[in-house]
Amino acid sequence: MKYPPTKRSDVIDNLHGVNIPDPYRWLEDIDSEETRNWIEAQNKLTFDFLNKIPARKKINSRLSELWAYDKYSPPFKRGNRYFYFKQQGLQNQVVLYKMDSLNDDPQVLIDPNTLSKDGTIALTGISINEDGSLIAYGLSSSGSDWQEWHVRDVESRRDLDDHLKWVKFNNSSWSKDGRGFYYCRYNEPKESESFKGANYYHKLYYHTIGTPQSEDKLVYERPDEKEWLFHAQVTRDSQFLIINVSSGTKRENNIFYKDISSNSEVIELLTGFEAEFMFISNYGSKFYFMTDFDAERSRVIAIDIERPERENWQEIIPECDDTLQDVRIVNHQMIAVYMHDAYNVVKVFSRDGEFIRNLELPGIGTVGGFAGRKDDTETFYLFTGFTMPSVIYRHDMKSTQTTKFRKPDVDFNPDGFITKQVFYHSKDGTRIPMFIVHKKDVNLDGSNPTYLYGYGGFGISLTPAFSVVNLVWLEMGGVLAIANLRGGGEYGKAWHEGGMKANRQNVFDDFIAAAEWLIENKYTNSDKLAIGGGSNGGLLVGACMTQRPGLFRACMPSVGVMDMLRFHRFTIGWAWTSDYGSPDDPDDFKTILAYSPLHNLKDGTKYPSVLIRTGDHDDRVFPAHSFKFAAALQRAQGGDLPTLIRIETKAGHGMGKPTSKIIQEAADAWAFLVETLGMDTV
Repeated sequence: MKYPPTKRSDVIDNLHGVNIPDPYRWLEDIDSEETRNWIEAQNKLTFDFLNKIPARKKINSRLSELWAYDKYSPPFKRGNRYFYFKQQGLQNQVVLYKMDSLNDDPQVLIDPNTLSKDGTIALTGISINEDGSLIAYGLSSSGSDWQEWHVRDVESRRDLDDHLKWVKFNNSSWSKDGRGFYYCRYNEPKESESFKGANYYHKLYYHTIGTPQSEDKLVYERPDEKEWLFHAQVTRDSQFLIINVSSGTKRENNIFYKDISSNSEVIELLTGFEAEFMFISNYGSKFYFMTDFDAERSRVIAIDIERPERENWQEIIPECDDTLQDVRIVNHQMIAVYMHDAYNVVKVFSRDGEFIRNLELPGIGTVGGFAGRKDDTETFYLFTGFTMPSVIYRHDMKSTQTTKFRKPDVDFNPDGFITKQVFYHSKDGTRIPMFIVHKKDVNLDGSNPTYLYGYGGFGISLTPAFSVVNLVWLEMGGVLAIANLRGGGEYGKAWHEGGMKANRQNVFDDFIAAAEWLIENKYTNSDKLAIGGGSNGGLLVGACMTQRPGLFRACMPSVGVMDMLRFHRFTIGWAWTSDYGSPDDPDDFKTILAYSPLHNLKDGTKYPSVLIRTGDHDDRVFPAHSFKFAAALQRAQGGDLPTLIRIETKAGHGMGKPTSKIIQEAADAWAFLVETLGMDTV
């Protein structure tokens, strides 16, 4: 394949005594005419290739057909109203609805689909005041992490004059009187730095309704800690403002609080980033937390802020063999969501930690929701699995009865598929779980096209979830494998740390071992095996394909972190040093250089077929990661398999991506695999 010419420069960095060439540094100027011309040429090559694949249109049609069902979120209540999200059919964006009762006809409250012709404006955050009369909401354009916040009157469904800008990594929380809310933002950046510049000095503000942003009250900042991030939460009794303090993406955090009933100073309750503390709720001065302090798989403790010394901490729910993932208090009972071998189980405890009952679930899958106030007697949750679209349930906390509230209608037969969980051993003997899904009639003869997906980082777990995109792959006769690698949170803190920093190679070894297991157990072979992952998972794919290029036939890294020596220089990349280590540290540098995808390409190597995917304005993982990797890979490719990059315009990291773009991208990805894996029929 003939690739567009890509200029090479003579840029060389000397890092810790090692000369590091960076010939494609110029692609970091993503809006220059030269870079835009390069993007255009690369997209032309890619789409010329994809347009010639006969199956592409059929795949797109089936994706659109399956996607055209109504998708719901669990409702939640504020005041006397219920609120929930719904995405009808092929709508590009989810819509927020309101209802006066569960039996009333819903009314549209916020519909971002009306705000842009191409569906690239998304509703990316909401906060509703206590009586349900006002909603603050954030909008994001073209997939950006930057948000602009507005305020709407719920009854009239009209916006007020409030308009907040330069908001990022924010959750908003209203004061009891409903006259304003707390939120977090950055200073307005210089125009040249608004997209790719590093984000430092997060600040917590209070906005009073009806006033300009310039008059917002600064509640808390730390000019001595540029990497700290804040999230504010007003307690349900409206007495305290809880300030969660994080440093980058570290799981460990600090907890500060402010008595807003007396307008006291901010009190530092938990400091030193010793462990992860998630505030659950409070009863007066007793604060409840989910924490991994002295508990690898987390537990629930109570801290009385009038006697906050560690010897006075009270254990409410002790650690157990499963990983505690979330805790909510509804009907003055604790609903605890656990992870057991990468799927969810739910238990109910009293406020004092006495076990009451298990909440029965339909099978192996993932739950979400359980919103509610302490006095509420009902709550809603969703349940989903690989072949089960999300069903919304209403649970009565007093009668313990569960009823279906919303069930989607998707045009496929779930009984035609098998979901199983297997366990395999990694290079160092560690036992790793993996989900495998396929048609019932798949013959395990070692010839099945197989898509292996992973992530392995930042304590993020991969649990069973329904996906139209994956369903189409399964219908085409493909095998889907999801590996629960170290670096995730499936088995608590130790599992996460097993894939961090100096242990990062474990993640790649786990993924490679998954591929080898699938081959050894006759699911597939190297000529029929594809791997994929996004963001940190894109790094995973890039590292594994450079370490074991002959193991895979096709690789699809999406919005990946590929230049591991410069990731910390753009947007929020500095925050990832908690998981990766810092290239500025000599010891971390050696570890990172050993696996950085961009720096481990070797000229003349026969690499697999590769389809790199990114958005031209991804302001989380800067798109130059993918640009530079694509340019270097095209030069290094010693075989005749295609090396392509698909660059989505008016798109970012993935948040708020419109349905139309998701379907087209998915159709292109599966068409690429049909062609490169030599799939006979679709």
